[in-house]
Amino acid sequence: MKKIMSVLLIVILVMGSLVGCGAKQEATGVEKIGLVISTLDNPFFVTLKDGAVAKAKELGYELVVLDSQNDPAKELANVEDLLTQDVKVIMINPTDSDSVVNAVKAANQKEIPVITLDRGANAGDVVTHIASDNAAGGKMAGEYIVKELNNAGKVVELEGIAGTSAARDRGQGFNDAIKASEIKVVAKQVADFDRTKGLNVMENILQAQPEINAVFAHNDEMALGALKAIEASGRDIKVVGFDATDDAVKAVKDGKMLATVAQQPTLIGSLGVEMADKTIKGEKVDTAIPVELKLVTE
Repeated sequence: MKKIMSVLLIVILVMGSLVGCGAKQEATGVEKIGLVISTLDNPFFVTLKDGAVAKAKELGYELVVLDSQNDPAKELANVEDLLTQDVKVIMINPTDSDSVVNAVKAANQKEIPVITLDRGANAGDVVTHIASDNAAGGKMAGEYIVKELNNAGKVVELEGIAGTSAARDRGQGFNDAIKASEIKVVAKQVADFDRTKGLNVMENILQAQPEINAVFAHNDEMALGALKAIEASGRDIKVVGFDATDDAVKAVKDGKMLATVAQQPTLIGSLGVEMADKTIKGEKVDTAIPVELKLVTE
């Protein structure tokens, strides 16, 4: 009987120590930050995510990354999922500046701070927005096209996802840059920041427009799709993209693309986590944080 009691006592002590250990781990658990990405099919956003992952590891946070697959409904579901995971801040790279509002407001209701990356939200409370100056980048691209075409010619504009701040601002900057020139936009069509759509849209435009001197695409994926269509047609058309993804930079270096506007997606992701860290610690952050741009031409 004494042996049985001794064994039971040992079991109870062991179980108690395990429970205590578990409680200690719970108390010292790593804090979580959420990151909702518009799509991980786009190399730009993969690089943005990688920048965030590296900075979160450096600062000692667990980063929970969810892919919205360019679907606003999935984006909202992702945010709602994060709200059940005890995240301290949610970073969102919106699929659409209007559609993301519901997701932002869902986080607002739970009093979870929101940071937007690359694309903004048209409503809801956001701690800070971190992005390149897309209007300045569009203007940079437009001015370079004006210079390369000697102030006159016919151009095509491939637009990003309708309703996104990036598409709106890049288009505005581009059109502001060319309005004082003799350059005419002969076709303007949405291709959703997608390479395959850029290819298909450009094929149709090439059939409809006998004279095109240049193309400005709101991102490199569409620019590379357009480039493929142009190469297949055998026509000589200058192409300028936006993002400076690896494929686009290589195309510029190989002389296939005229230029691309370089953002710094790694820095956008990294700054997002830095601002999340400051927010968690109760420190003040600027409501907008610009990330520098440059034009890659060789």
